[in-house]
Amino acid sequence: MNLTSAKQHIFIIGSVWVEPKSSAAGSRMLQLIELFLTQGWEITFGTTSKKNANSLDLIELGVKEVSLKLNDESFDHAICKLSPSIVVFDRFMTEEQFGWRVMEQCPGALRILDTEDLHCLRKTRHEALKKGIVFSEELLLSSEIAKREIAAMYRCDFSLIISTYELQLLEQTFNLDTDLMYHLPFLYPKIDQEKEQLWKSFKEREHFISIGNFLHAPNTDATIQLKKHIWPQIRAKLPEAELHIYGAYPTQQVLEFNNEKEGFYVHGFIEDANEVIEKSRILLAPLRFGAGIKGKLTDAMYNGTPSVTTTIGTEGMHEELEWNGFVEDDPCQFVEKTIQLYSEQDIWERAQQNGVKIINSLYDKQKLDKAFVSHITHIQSNLKAFRKKNFIGSLFQHHTLQSTKYMSKWIEEKQRNQSIGGT
Repeated sequence: MNLTSAKQHIFIIGSVWVEPKSSAAGSRMLQLIELFLTQGWEITFGTTSKKNANSLDLIELGVKEVSLKLNDESFDHAICKLSPSIVVFDRFMTEEQFGWRVMEQCPGALRILDTEDLHCLRKTRHEALKKGIVFSEELLLSSEIAKREIAAMYRCDFSLIISTYELQLLEQTFNLDTDLMYHLPFLYPKIDQEKEQLWKSFKEREHFISIGNFLHAPNTDATIQLKKHIWPQIRAKLPEAELHIYGAYPTQQVLEFNNEKEGFYVHGFIEDANEVIEKSRILLAPLRFGAGIKGKLTDAMYNGTPSVTTTIGTEGMHEELEWNGFVEDDPCQFVEKTIQLYSEQDIWERAQQNGVKIINSLYDKQKLDKAFVSHITHIQSNLKAFRKKNFIGSLFQHHTLQSTKYMSKWIEEKQRNQSIGGT
């Protein structure tokens, strides 16, 4: 059978409903869905979470939607009926919840874990920052969440890794076989001359922007850094400048940062992030911890907006290419470089062109899509042999999932008995 032309049925098990306007994770999932749709593949998306006003209507895209229940045999019936050729787990938690059921009911389906970012890396860095200690690989290796996340990777046929830094970390620190990983960053159409000509010029742009979902702890922390330490210094040198903060689900603390006299404006959720990014002269992202790659920074490049960020911000994002702005971890240097970038047109324009090179070299949707589809079909054509090489994965399937399975069965039976007793 020619798998390249074969009709595929993708079942995506989401941690939440897709919210591309709320977070980079939502945009990433939409990119994957669009990639599969362009192949003419059938897609079903299911999750245990509830929809809200920011959830995308996937049915309009031609994607089937199903609501899932935890610890419930209805999932078994649903997946048997769907009979997918590929199952995509959205983050390792969904693999823990449903992986054993997928393996039992559809053993022939290709199992892909979309990590989004390494949760263990982000959370361990956050804990180190809160405790005032230096992050180290020893801390990461002793993390419980790292053990869970790596185990989920072994149980899948391969995992999508978004950052080159994380790819290296998994190989060198966790000794994960490279066959179990596939590097797939964000996917953007190439920036051509026609798109560049539509961008506002240096003189047509004004003010600063910072953007990010506030359910994501690194974004809240970055906003606090801007408010307390960075923006007051910038504002003192650029008294007419304004900083506009956007992002879904702002906390009360962040909302109270809004201060017109300081030129610090908190707007919350924005319907079209590209519109406000494209009007701004510079994007600020003083991230002190995190993981993966940052959608706000690639979005800035795609809209011709230079940025000032930290080492954490640029990690795994640009290889040896020059950044589209400045990278500074020291707050005083961060301020100095921000003022320079905002004030000097020639430096700003060079930074903008650096962003074009990064997007076109590393995030080329057409090239990345083609390679990923080829990788999927290659593994499917040799799936039995491929799985035989992953003996550690089979061990995790046998031992770890047996305990998960029987705990889930126990909860399922308990819920059934409670339901009978209630009636």
